[in-house]
Amino acid sequence: MTGKPTLAHIADLAGVSVPTVSKVLNGHRDVAASTREQVERIVAEEGYERPQRTAPRPRRSRAALLDLVINELDSSWATEILAGTEEVAREHGMHLVLTAVHKSPTPDKGWLESLTARGTRGVLLVLSDLSARQRSELHRLSIPFVVVDALGRQDPASPSVGATNWHGGYSAVQHLVSLGHRRIAVIGGPEQMMCTKARLAGYHAALEVAGIAPDPRLVRYGDFRHEQGYLHTKALLALPSPPTGIFAGSDLQALGAYQALHEHHLRVPDDVSVVGFDDLPFAPWTAPPLTTVRQPLREMGALATRMLISLIRGEKLTAPRAELATNLVVRGSTATAKRA
Repeated sequence: MTGKPTLAHIADLAGVSVPTVSKVLNGHRDVAASTREQVERIVAEEGYERPQRTAPRPRRSRAALLDLVINELDSSWATEILAGTEEVAREHGMHLVLTAVHKSPTPDKGWLESLTARGTRGVLLVLSDLSARQRSELHRLSIPFVVVDALGRQDPASPSVGATNWHGGYSAVQHLVSLGHRRIAVIGGPEQMMCTKARLAGYHAALEVAGIAPDPRLVRYGDFRHEQGYLHTKALLALPSPPTGIFAGSDLQALGAYQALHEHHLRVPDDVSVVGFDDLPFAPWTAPPLTTVRQPLREMGALATRMLISLIRGEKLTAPRAELATNLVVRGSTATAKRA
């Protein structure tokens, strides 16, 4: 080109945006090291003259931010987690930035750049995950993260919070066994999720202790929404020998089971007993009130936030993994089996 090189020319040669070049020239940290090196090299080769810096304006202090990455925001389950998280963040003068990843397990490519640009201090991952590059970049930037309900197998050294899912699954099925049920179905969440694996392991353990042979046809996987509980219950009722008890992986799935049973003119619990999981605020108000495994969701969100704030302060955690207790809450949706 003729004349002095421009920012746009440098950006074009480097294959980046003009704002990215500007960030490199102004010493911003939120640019990848490889990109920074490439821009600096091209600036030197092209003889670009850096503008004289004026005295910096006083910077207004920014609010202390925490990023919360969650798989969904439109459920009572998410609301409970958020309530515990927001309460602790507010107590410490911090604010939450919410990112919903929906069907993708990880945030999109632009999330990391946005996070560093706004000066986020730490990240909470709720039923979500990070790519290897995102994790590496957070480590490089010294931004800690804490996982709530890990999607898959976690590094034991990574800070995380969960619940005693195995015990929850065991207690739900043991309760149905104690009422004389032998044909007990389970509707789990996504098969690869750690909480699903643990609850299913508890289900199988309770059957084994009771001397009940497992039937693979009674084991179903899906997501934790109402629709999956409805569809799987309809499929279970179509079996030659349908279940007399259903252990649903969430209270929302249990509501779906209620609907399917009602459409088949079956009564809860007279014909089929139903147990949920979570003990969401609506559980006592269903008809009949739902027997369910209480998962302390607010407490899980609160504890994860306290752990994250400790890490931000440079404090060491007493243990990287915390599991909060689940307990069975017996209400009106379970009763003695009328048939084996």
